[in-house]
Amino acid sequence: DKCFGKTLNWLKLSNSGDILKLLIPSHIRKYMSGQNNYLGMVTSQEMNESEMGYRGSKSEFIKHDPQPNIINSVKEQRVDGSWSIKAKSKKMLLRCTLMGFERSYQIKIPSKQLNYFSTLHSHSSQVQNKNSLNPWFVTGLADSEGTFTVIIDKTEKRTLGWRVQAKFQIGLHLRDLSILLQVQEFFGGIGSIGKSRDMVFYSVSSVKDLTNTIIPHFLNYYLLTQKQADFLLFKSIVDLIFNKQHLTMLGLNQIINIKASMNLGLSQIVRTHFIDIVPVNRPLIKNDIIPDPHWISGFVNGEGTFDLKIYKSKTKTGYAVQLRFRIPQHERDTYLIEVLKKYFDSGKIEKHTQFSAVTLVIVKFSDIIEKIIPFFDKYPLIGTKQKDFKLWCEIASIMKDGSHLSIEGLNLIRKILGRKEYR
Repeated sequence: DKCFGKTLNWLKLSNSGDILKLLIPSHIRKYMSGQNNYLGMVTSQEMNESEMGYRGSKSEFIKHDPQPNIINSVKEQRVDGSWSIKAKSKKMLLRCTLMGFERSYQIKIPSKQLNYFSTLHSHSSQVQNKNSLNPWFVTGLADSEGTFTVIIDKTEKRTLGWRVQAKFQIGLHLRDLSILLQVQEFFGGIGSIGKSRDMVFYSVSSVKDLTNTIIPHFLNYYLLTQKQADFLLFKSIVDLIFNKQHLTMLGLNQIINIKASMNLGLSQIVRTHFIDIVPVNRPLIKNDIIPDPHWISGFVNGEGTFDLKIYKSKTKTGYAVQLRFRIPQHERDTYLIEVLKKYFDSGKIEKHTQFSAVTLVIVKFSDIIEKIIPFFDKYPLIGTKQKDFKLWCEIASIMKDGSHLSIEGLNLIRKILGRKEYR
């Protein structure tokens, strides 16, 4: 990566599932785009154009079928800025919304150009360890990759001329579809899983499901980042919707005042039509302890990285090897990063020089061997992040017995990285 103007040979063990595929990111994905932990969604991954697969808009869904990999086409119809997908089966009527509103994107594009979600129905074999997710793990994952969103848009089909929709969502790379299937199973099968390009999203927008399932979960297993403030405001709005207050002008104004303190605030069209907006106070979240270690596993599953640096050194091989474990976060959650540093009793906190970001960095080898690896062995990651961690552990084992100090050991590490051996 390019770190503060100095080129280093950091090889990121990407969230890819491939054998340590080399990525060369030029920025921290969330902070460069102006996103913060309120969104927490994966946005983009830098890659060569030739590496990208088919990016057309044809919808597909995988049907429960005794024959594997049977793909059934679906018919598409645009309805009120969203897509209604009618499957051939009479038992299914799928309605799929766009992946957010335009002001969330770095580049402003017409809404008609946005890709839509297609609901996925997968074979049960894709769900690993069904019903095994720890509730704190789910909260940690939501703290890193979840969003609590309220959309207020203008429409003539409503009595007041405005529509209000609340949605909880977790977005991951397509390779981790199995994780979202487990999350959906954890929540009792509610919601839907949608796909857009190489991203998949678990979404719950039913007011009944939000009220009866999602909100009670996050009240019992609370979020630790500043996203908790968004959740509390989100809950207030869902309560108003549940009681039909959004259908009155008084209730709509209350919702707008609450939404003004959430995420990215209000859209320009709402600010234009409602001039007497008084944003409510936004709660400040500050937790002194980590309530459960499974929260860390869930959080790292979304935010953590396991890195390896090979750099020139005055050794017999001419190179030295260093492992690195990192947890980055927006600077508004600096206190949480300090709590994590205290929890592991290791590492240092680095502040990014260009972006509003801080990172817990642990490189001390003894701490990696005695603290980090045992922790994630006891409280395991899942999906492709777990695969990356296991490969990272293989390299740690090579380093532990000193084999990395020999040409053979160094070449073995490079082989694990999938890189050419140095002659």
